[in-house]
Amino acid sequence: MANINFSDLVESISYVHNQLAAHAGKAVNISLTIRNWLIGMQIHEYELRGQDRAEYGESLFAELARHLQELAIPNSGKRQLYQYVAFYRIYPQIVRALPAQFRTNLTSGCEQEQIVRSATAQFHIDPEPLIQGLSYTHLEQLVAIDDPLKRAFYEIECMRGNWSVRELKRQIASLYFERSGLSQNKEKLAEMMQRGAEQAEPKLTIRDPYIFEFLGIKSKEVMGESDLEDALLDKLQEFLLELGHGFCFEARQKRILIGERHGFIDLVFYHRILKCHVLLELKVGEFSHEHLGQLNTYVSWYQKNVFTDGDNPPVGILLCTQKDHALVEYALAGMSNQLFVSKYQMQLPGKEEMQRFVEEQIRKKLGGGMAEEG
Repeated sequence: MANINFSDLVESISYVHNQLAAHAGKAVNISLTIRNWLIGMQIHEYELRGQDRAEYGESLFAELARHLQELAIPNSGKRQLYQYVAFYRIYPQIVRALPAQFRTNLTSGCEQEQIVRSATAQFHIDPEPLIQGLSYTHLEQLVAIDDPLKRAFYEIECMRGNWSVRELKRQIASLYFERSGLSQNKEKLAEMMQRGAEQAEPKLTIRDPYIFEFLGIKSKEVMGESDLEDALLDKLQEFLLELGHGFCFEARQKRILIGERHGFIDLVFYHRILKCHVLLELKVGEFSHEHLGQLNTYVSWYQKNVFTDGDNPPVGILLCTQKDHALVEYALAGMSNQLFVSKYQMQLPGKEEMQRFVEEQIRKKLGGGMAEEG
């Protein structure tokens, strides 16, 4: 250490940070995987041997979810409990990777080993590399694959390429397994797929929604992607509340579950004059039709799941930014009546007003940043 220079010092500290951040992320991922597997195992065992299981019957998962949520146990909704049981049944071999303190009160060793052997006789990966190499969010995607051979294929490819969850979803959706079966040169296809694949970043696994809820971290604390985005959202929240048009703030980074995917709505308001929810999405970058599609999905979800008697259909506002301009788009759910649309347009801030405000805030933010650097 006595002979290192300043560059060596910086590099050394960076190495220590990156290695331990990756280690911490992996440790949390493994703990979450084991937690969800054990929950699945306990429910499975109760369904088979619970003394009072007949009292609950088909309502077991709903009742269990209600009690667990009263105890503020995260990720314990009915759908998630079903998912944990499916996870346990698909990956029984994980029993071999359990820490010693969790091996008590399991199915008898002989019976458990028989289950593991029968379930993994053809296609299996040993539990240690499985839970070391794949996060629970990866495994959740794999559980949905019914074909054991197909599932094993994606397990191996995902670990080999260190795929992100998004990349795994993309490869499954693009029928990589089926294309590989039809390809004459499977190695060349695999090389092409791995070369263009998005890899996971261990230090960012803490952003996984399962991970941060498991740790008791609020979504707002981890979802902001940049200082500019956070600053703009702060200002937009103040801007809309100060307009005096009836905006009542409800949530920031509102987490919703659509099918098996989580979404985060940047800002949610309730408009007391229009009697509707207003969802605002901010994208730091140029407009994409995917952004508007995402906002439309959120608006439709709100109309189906949050809409109550007396409410009007929700409305979404999409803001896309660049250094010198802003684009504003509105998503209107179920508004076929033009008079009704006009009423909304009278009460909501106009596109030009929103554009001017966002552009001004960007200039202030970027100008302030450059001034500080100078």
